[in-house]
Amino acid sequence: MPKKKKSDEEVQETEEIKEENLENSEKLDIKEVIPEDKKEVVLAPLETYIKVSIHIGTMAVTPTMREYVYRRKADGIAVLNTKKIDEKISLGASFLAQFAPEDIIVCGKKDAVVKPVEAFSKATGIRAFTRYPAGIITNPSLKNFFEPKLVFVVDPWVDKNALNDAVKIKIPVMALCSTNNNTHNVDFVIPCNNKTTNSVGLVLYLLAKLYLEKRKISGKVNEKDFYSLEEKEEKPREKIDLTEARELIKKKLAEMKSKQETEGKKEEKSKEEKPKKEKKEKVKKEKKEKKEKKEEKKE
Repeated sequence: MPKKKKSDEEVQETEEIKEENLENSEKLDIKEVIPEDKKEVVLAPLETYIKVSIHIGTMAVTPTMREYVYRRKADGIAVLNTKKIDEKISLGASFLAQFAPEDIIVCGKKDAVVKPVEAFSKATGIRAFTRYPAGIITNPSLKNFFEPKLVFVVDPWVDKNALNDAVKIKIPVMALCSTNNNTHNVDFVIPCNNKTTNSVGLVLYLLAKLYLEKRKISGKVNEKDFYSLEEKEEKPREKIDLTEARELIKKKLAEMKSKQETEGKKEEKSKEEKPKKEKKEKVKKEKKEKKEKKEEKKE
């Protein structure tokens, strides 16, 4: 299958990032200069990051997430620094690798992240919760109680129950954070778009792959289980036979004309029959009235 050309929007987005990499963000007052060379992005090509929208934040930017943002779009959406995303994923894998699979839980409640979270769990052996059971790590009286050493959440706000429980038992929290997330109780932040399947899928795929390598755990990580960038192949347009098209149009017009004529005849017939029907009803009514009068006289 021939490769589909990049859309104008993707090309423009990539070029914008390359240009902005050498500029400071005036609106956010960020001093760091971002290198232009895309080779700095080591875990995945810049184009892949762009395709999954890993760099797209929100209009809101919390104070603790300002350092990961380098500009805003014209519509006010904050854009994350792809170099920092890449660096933090790499460091995040090293941080994660300090813990055995049985000592970690990963939580992702949003429907959009269920697929990548389950794929991450399957690849690494780390226990996953798409619906976090209250008290599972804080209440020893529960049958399914266990004591993890690290809680990994996809969104600190959406998965706040798991995060709050981790804070209660004083264990570290690792989280994927968008620009609007408060990272107050997060020990390790991975900045990224944590709202969409493809973005979260790419991050979790890279983390799973690096985690297995660093822990020297044998196993394959299938990229397609985490996210999909398959583009629908455009179907070639069928050639139109003009002669056949004209005949088809003529046929349709003839059918419409015939239908209109039939309906017209029915309408005319109905109009012709209406007076006759009214006359019959009038005669019938008169006969009924005469009959009633005769009966009254007899009485």
